[in-house]
Amino acid sequence: MIEDKNPQRTPLSELGEFKLIEHLTQHFKVTQKSTIKSIGDDAAVLNYGKKQIVVSTDLLVEGVHFDLSYVPLKHLGYKAIVVNLSDVYAMNAMATQVTVSIAVSNRFPLEALEELYAGIETAAKLYNVDVVGGDTTSSTSGLIISVTAIGEVEKGDEVLRSGAKPNDLLVVTGDIGGAFMGLQVLEREKEVFKVNPNNQPDLSMYTYIVERQLKPEARKDIVELLKELNVKPTSMIDISDGLSSEVIHLCKQSKVGVDIYEDKIPLDPQVISTCEEFNIDSTTIALSGGEDYELLMTISQEDFPKIKGNPNLTVIGYMTSEDKGMHLVTRGETKIPIIAKGWNALKN
Repeated sequence: MIEDKNPQRTPLSELGEFKLIEHLTQHFKVTQKSTIKSIGDDAAVLNYGKKQIVVSTDLLVEGVHFDLSYVPLKHLGYKAIVVNLSDVYAMNAMATQVTVSIAVSNRFPLEALEELYAGIETAAKLYNVDVVGGDTTSSTSGLIISVTAIGEVEKGDEVLRSGAKPNDLLVVTGDIGGAFMGLQVLEREKEVFKVNPNNQPDLSMYTYIVERQLKPEARKDIVELLKELNVKPTSMIDISDGLSSEVIHLCKQSKVGVDIYEDKIPLDPQVISTCEEFNIDSTTIALSGGEDYELLMTISQEDFPKIKGNPNLTVIGYMTSEDKGMHLVTRGETKIPIIAKGWNALKN
């Protein structure tokens, strides 16, 4: 057999994270009756008796997902747990256990890892999840953290990305854009520190957005709130890669279109003022920023009276038929196609 001397080499950056997963797993077949939902959602759903089990896993890599020059290890441990729990809550489920695995280089002393695990312990305690296992190994390229989150949900209560219907309302929790702007402030102060190591940054003007970056919170409270309000979303996803990317996932999985209204997108005043300082458009940040770990969901119009006026939930648009496409309706009432410009870890 003649060997191909010029094999095809496709850069991973051409695909991005989700297309890469889709491509690599396209031939995987579900053979177990207990597998209710496989690859393609925030978490997998497994059927084991009276309740459904929800499983999600995430990987955090030094130099790609975090920079230890300004991320305290305790905060990193906390965040590693929270970002995984967020995927469980995005399925309308409650998290119950996590496993934590790390690969670590010899530049980290025991005391550093104690700090990391103190953050993990704090998050586990606050969100009432048990750390039930994991693994440790050595690394030649810094710190790598892998967390698997497990949760449970009553049969029929799970919410997938694929249930949105035309005329459903598009709803977001909290406010968005803060985590990305917090990262911009930290990156700027890092560059200042490189020039003048004696300079101590004053972050008092940016406390909210810096906390959104270093210590995000998963919206467990929203799952509890929706149950209290007797509202079951028709679809849901967490905002980890930017609003535009997540909206596109919902639309593609549900085979619908969307109109998002620019003037309805919830922005904290600190996000707006920091965007002005950095000369960045706040709407662009809201659409493309990512790492907010808020929940994006669709609900039927019949449920609107139940959420009306609730400070945790904001209606930012509505779903349309698939042929109408995905659009942002600007303050000037111009329709602009929504393009995924969120976080892509596979870019150079």
